[in-house]
Amino acid sequence: MKDQFDKKELKKRLSKEQYDVLVNKGTEYPGTGKLLNNKADGTYVCGICGTALFRSNSKYDSNTPGLIGWPSFSDAIKENVELSDDYKLLGTHRIEVTCKTCGGHLGHLFDDPSAPTGKHYCINSVSLEFKSKE
Repeated sequence: MKDQFDKKELKKRLSKEQYDVLVNKGTEYPGTGKLLNNKADGTYVCGICGTALFRSNSKYDSNTPGLIGWPSFSDAIKENVELSDDYKLLGTHRIEVTCKTCGGHLGHLFDDPSAPTGKHYCINSVSLEFKSKE
C-alpha cells in the first residue's frame, strides 16, 4: 500500500472483505464477486482510489481450470497497473497485479492460451468498482 493512503482510514471506508483483499493481499471466495457476471459496457476502476484499470471490452469468460470464479480480463490499462513477482503461495511463482496509483492488490496475471491476448488477468471482484459507460 502506498504511503499516501492511511490504513486506519481505509479500514473505516472499506468493507472487511475489501480491506482484506486490497490492503492485506487476500483473495475473495471464487464465484462470489458482484462483478463476476457483469456484461455491461464501461470501465472497472480501483476500489480504493478510482483509477481506471480495465475496460469492459477486455472482460471475457474464462474456462481455465483453477481460474474460474473471478472476473477475467485479457488486457489492462497498462499505465495504471503494476506487475510484480509473487512467491507467497508455497513458493510458486505468480505475477501480482496492483493499482499503480495506490498499490491496492487486485489479483494475478497468468498465461492463458484461451484468452484473446494469451494473458489472463484474474482479478478479485471486491477490489473493483464498475463505472457504466454513459
